[in-house]
Amino acid sequence: MSELPHGRPEPGSIAVPHGSHWGAFEAVVSNGRLSSTRPPADDASPSPIVAGIAEAVGSDARVRTPVVRRGWLEQGPGATSTRRGADEFVPVSWDRALDLVAGELDRVRRGYGNAAIFGGSYGWSSAGRFHHAKTQLTRLLNLLGGFTGQVSNYSFAAADAVLPHVLGTPRPGAGHVTSWDVLAENTRFWVAFGGLPVKNTQVEGGGTLRHGFAANLRAVKHGGARFISVSPIRDDSPAFLDSRWVPVRPGTDTALMLGLAFTLLDRGLHNEDFLRRYCTGWERVRAYLRGDIDGTPKTPEWAEGICGVPGATIRWLAETMAAHRTMLSATWSLQRADNGEQPYWMLITLAAMLGQIGLAGGGFGFAYGCEDGIGNTRYPFAAPELPRGANPIGTAIPVARISDMLLYPGKPYEFGGQVLTYPDIKLIYWAGGNPFHHHQDLNRLMEAWRRPETIVVNEIWWTATAKRADIVLPATSTLERNDIAASARDAHLVAMKQAIRPLHQARHDHEIFAGVADRLGVGSAFTEEMGEMQWLRRIYDDFRVRAARHVDPLPEFDEFWRAGRIRVWPGGRTVLLQEFRADPATYPLRTPSGRIELYSEVVAGFGYAECPGHAVWVPPREWRGSDASARYPLHLISNQPATRLHSQLDMAGVSAASKIDGREPCRMNPLDAQARGIATGDTVRIHNERGSCLAGAIVDDAVMEGVVQLSTGAWFAPADPAVSGSLDLHGNPNTLTPDRGTSRLGQGPSAHSALVEVERTQDPMPAPQAHRPPDIRRF
Repeated sequence: MSELPHGRPEPGSIAVPHGSHWGAFEAVVSNGRLSSTRPPADDASPSPIVAGIAEAVGSDARVRTPVVRRGWLEQGPGATSTRRGADEFVPVSWDRALDLVAGELDRVRRGYGNAAIFGGSYGWSSAGRFHHAKTQLTRLLNLLGGFTGQVSNYSFAAADAVLPHVLGTPRPGAGHVTSWDVLAENTRFWVAFGGLPVKNTQVEGGGTLRHGFAANLRAVKHGGARFISVSPIRDDSPAFLDSRWVPVRPGTDTALMLGLAFTLLDRGLHNEDFLRRYCTGWERVRAYLRGDIDGTPKTPEWAEGICGVPGATIRWLAETMAAHRTMLSATWSLQRADNGEQPYWMLITLAAMLGQIGLAGGGFGFAYGCEDGIGNTRYPFAAPELPRGANPIGTAIPVARISDMLLYPGKPYEFGGQVLTYPDIKLIYWAGGNPFHHHQDLNRLMEAWRRPETIVVNEIWWTATAKRADIVLPATSTLERNDIAASARDAHLVAMKQAIRPLHQARHDHEIFAGVADRLGVGSAFTEEMGEMQWLRRIYDDFRVRAARHVDPLPEFDEFWRAGRIRVWPGGRTVLLQEFRADPATYPLRTPSGRIELYSEVVAGFGYAECPGHAVWVPPREWRGSDASARYPLHLISNQPATRLHSQLDMAGVSAASKIDGREPCRMNPLDAQARGIATGDTVRIHNERGSCLAGAIVDDAVMEGVVQLSTGAWFAPADPAVSGSLDLHGNPNTLTPDRGTSRLGQGPSAHSALVEVERTQDPMPAPQAHRPPDIRRF
């Protein structure tokens, strides 16, 4: 262990350099015990979440020993699956636990085939590139002959599906965008659909040394740009931008964009030359805008009736966009809704009509404000990574279709133009994630979760998922091991040095999987006879070779490890689709036409009414204009939290401090609160036909009328953990969100298409107890 080169520890302590998705930090250790965590001195905008890491590492919510659910241990796989979440656990030795896990993997693959094993995970468990649970799990299961996996992600699955048909690549949806320096010099008008939420930029996949989003936004403003924030929530853009807030009914952004597009067409403000030279399908889009196809011109007044934005505002906005170098952006949240492919397709269409795609400071960009590094120039080589191998059977489902898969084995479903079949899952192995946070309609997931015969979970803390497993293996936190934090959007690598010894009986995920692999005869192939530091040296050296083709030689591993950080990438200017605009013949897009496909013959050929061949307005199943609004009149926005990353560290730091009587806070407009007799600090019940949860009310005019905002990530805590539909006591919005695909094209999550009602509770309600470990008793 060593001190950071820029920090001084307290007397008698050492400061150990480390990294996380919330940024680099120092772990202050006294006499072998973690006392605090603090960001580096040269991060001007550090995340306050870092301060809660030490509390979380020592939390009572830690999984301390390998355990097996009593019913599974006594009666065998599948016999008592309805008791998951309510049964007590029995501690066992590591040897017995690993024997049980290996035995189950072997039983299932031999008896049912490898497709019956579901390798569930998500990539946010650690910024470290070696101890990355998803990669480690995938590596093991690939060596065992394969498994059923997941494709895409919960963040931008709909975009992932539609953008290849429009642009020839999904990369712009993942944050491959015009860089900040170009925006600061050239952008004069920025229309941000979904806003530019600074709270989301506390995090970066793989970590960051210095948070730069807020400073970059300020630079664009100081460069002369004006900002428009189109969102149901005013503070989705920071106050320092002085944005004009355009409140829009949730789920109606596509209608607003169509009204803008009609205005450009009607007033001759569109760029006909760009549309004909660089795009295909403009004639069909133009006919749709005029109403030639459906008899409905997409006028500003038509749009106003759907989205609530006045027609005069729509006309002014369109005219101003056409008069300036304009950036159109959209957050990932827009496409996590019914028909979520449409707003992304329509934003590209609108930008094409302006004719500024490929020009410095103009065009479109997705995901600004979704992670800190988006807008930085990515380096053109892969970050350090552990080789995971290939899945020999190649079976996978769309990431958000877990419950459908478990509930309907053998059922055909449509996805991306194909008809596929759900596998029959007998065993789930989950590591590095919490589906009882990420997934929608948790009561439906509870029913589905009872179907597999065995569920194994590697976990640090007693999450709702761990409590619903059959075998739980305690994993180390990042501070109990060595690793390398790296993101291709951050210029630096950060050494994540071990600060403390593993607590309790926790083992590294790599060590756990190696033990399973050894029992199944693939131990040497999994570890390649290397330990932790040998692996770190290996993946760093491989990275160094890749980087040498693009940058000056990076230091040797030992020098990097001593320094605690190195600068990898000098940065550079990026203009999205600049080469394509300059010479579309030499640099065609990877679409069938080589151009931007405003109309896609391929997508049209799929025959999906909810996702035809060009961007259209398709009313969501749930929105304030649907019949369901008579019973459930408020639209739920389950956005990303300001106080944690997804559900991580919910028990500590700023997340714990934000609770109201131990429950997640929710915000609602004063008019909605007054009509229901609700005041700030009240406990409220939010409910719909899918479920109900309790939350602590905050009355706030930053939320538009007709909307209630409840962030994701409060640990699921039903009053009766054995009963599906039981009242969640803690405030998890996914008790309320629908579990259906965005469309048959994308099959992404539709969390933001949810209507609810809110009422003030009259009687005292039980405390959530969300972070309390389950009962653990020996035989």
